[in-house]
Amino acid sequence: MTHTAAAPLETSDRKVDRLLAHYEESHRNPTNELIHFVAIPAIMLSIVGLLFALHPWVAYAFVGASLVYYALLRAPAFLLAMAVLTAIAVALVHAMGGLVLPVSAAIFVVAWVFQFVGHKLEGKKPSFFEDIQYLWVGPLFVLSKLFLRLGLLSSLTDSRTRS
Repeated sequence: MTHTAAAPLETSDRKVDRLLAHYEESHRNPTNELIHFVAIPAIMLSIVGLLFALHPWVAYAFVGASLVYYALLRAPAFLLAMAVLTAIAVALVHAMGGLVLPVSAAIFVVAWVFQFVGHKLEGKKPSFFEDIQYLWVGPLFVLSKLFLRLGLLSSLTDSRTRS
């Protein structure tokens, strides 16, 4: 039996669940989903790296604003996971040293090429063309799939906080 992250989320009152259910509508092709599992974290890393190359405080401001967005969704497990993943991304960007700009730029371009290939296979346009906030929902989609595979999603939806 194939499980989807959207199934337990479609009837939820939480904004994050509605966003994820909508996002999944254009991410049902298994190849596109696999591409997203690799490309979305890569894009996150590359954006932090590109902003860091511009100035470290620009990257920190972006990261902070992103975490505020996740906090406003009132989904503590997603916020905690994104905080950990963001800390890892910042550490990786620091580890790149003087190569942060070329490495981040290369990752950004390659990951987006794969994203668009995935959506070509899917036959649907990326969700962020509809609403820019889906750029921040993408990482939550990957996490929701991971949580589902680990058996954590049902406990997340059972103990949901109303928004």
